[in-house]
Amino acid sequence: MNKSLVKYPYLTEDVEIYERENGHKIVLAHKEGELVNVSTWVKTGSINEDDTNNGISHFLEHLMFKGTHKHKAGYFDKTLESKGAIVNAATWKDYTFYYVTLPRGENCKDLNLAIELHADMMLDPVLPEEEIGAPFNLDNPKVTDKRERHVVIEEIRMRKDQNWTKVYNACNFNMYKKHPYKRDVIGTPEIISQVTREQIMDYYKTFYTPENMTTIIVGDYDKQKILEKVEKEFDFKGRKNGLKRVNEIDKPTDHTIFVENKGKSNTSYLIAGFLGPKANQLKENIELDIISIILGESTSSRLYQNLIEKQPDRIFNMANAEHYQFKDGNNFFVQANFKPEKRDIAIELVKSEISNLLTNRITEEELEKAKKKTKSRFAYAAETVSEIGETIGYYMTVCEDLSLVESYLKVVESITVDDLEETIRKYLNLNNAVISILEPDN
Repeated sequence: MNKSLVKYPYLTEDVEIYERENGHKIVLAHKEGELVNVSTWVKTGSINEDDTNNGISHFLEHLMFKGTHKHKAGYFDKTLESKGAIVNAATWKDYTFYYVTLPRGENCKDLNLAIELHADMMLDPVLPEEEIGAPFNLDNPKVTDKRERHVVIEEIRMRKDQNWTKVYNACNFNMYKKHPYKRDVIGTPEIISQVTREQIMDYYKTFYTPENMTTIIVGDYDKQKILEKVEKEFDFKGRKNGLKRVNEIDKPTDHTIFVENKGKSNTSYLIAGFLGPKANQLKENIELDIISIILGESTSSRLYQNLIEKQPDRIFNMANAEHYQFKDGNNFFVQANFKPEKRDIAIELVKSEISNLLTNRITEEELEKAKKKTKSRFAYAAETVSEIGETIGYYMTVCEDLSLVESYLKVVESITVDDLEETIRKYLNLNNAVISILEPDN
């Protein structure tokens, strides 16, 4: 195995990274205390989907808990939760990850049990037909087989009834021409109702490969013993790695795109979206985080102050900004909820606030306040074993480089107002924006 060390800020020992001959990576991080976190991050999500299988990553995440050849469905959760564990998983565009947080137990007995069960789940899911549920026609109202297929479809329907989801999906879809990021991670009822066990298992075998997996153990334990335990339990039995998929990265639009839809609502919604740098471009990512804080986070932000606090007539109910990081390029969003009759004024005010990032220059005071918040967040992410596990998983899977954490604080400190203005010009030009609006259908 190849071993490397990373000096992770706020931890008392270097993080150890081991890359096995088959490509599987094991990360060991020391954090004092009784709690430990075990997780495996898989480099697959909607980034590896297309129009025929959109949502299969999320569906598979549900099915991974439905038993192995050793243990029946429910055994994994029931056994670990009896030890005080929190067991869960999540799917996003670049990854799917599974985790267990629990007390390590005497002589790390429960940690070892968690590794055994976690590895078994990751490497040998049976995806039983009786748990999936038979494919069915959505137009048939007489289906009574309420298995996991129906659970996921109901989750999709509930989510798609949400107005923010509708306006976000319309914005996100129109920001891309070809890239899989354009699709909703959760998928569609049409696909989930028809996808077969064979298709799901083929997807599992294609992407749940050694080099696509990173297993992370955070806590207070004997590193050598736990390393040997993870090696032993994660026996891939010669499983082959697949071909690496490379997606064509879309360029931003060269003119403002307006997308307008109607929905059941008493208010109007707006999201302005911009394409940004790749997640591993650390300095520009931190700069956009800082810009997001200055523009639209908290009651002291520009959007709140100028669109809500200081407006003589109430137009907006809320306005904020967010920055999402992705392997093939980030998203920067400005969001607002406003009175429908003030539509044109609201749109112009939001556009003005984005333009004013340059015309009304960011002050040193704004920059320093945002830097302080950025550094506080980074420190907070090293307080618990779960947060550390998630941060390591993100850098290993999305950025594909954990060493970026070593320079994070220095990069934050180095950023100037001129740096922010250069990044604003590069990524937040209104000519490169997709503006999605959802208005009441009446």
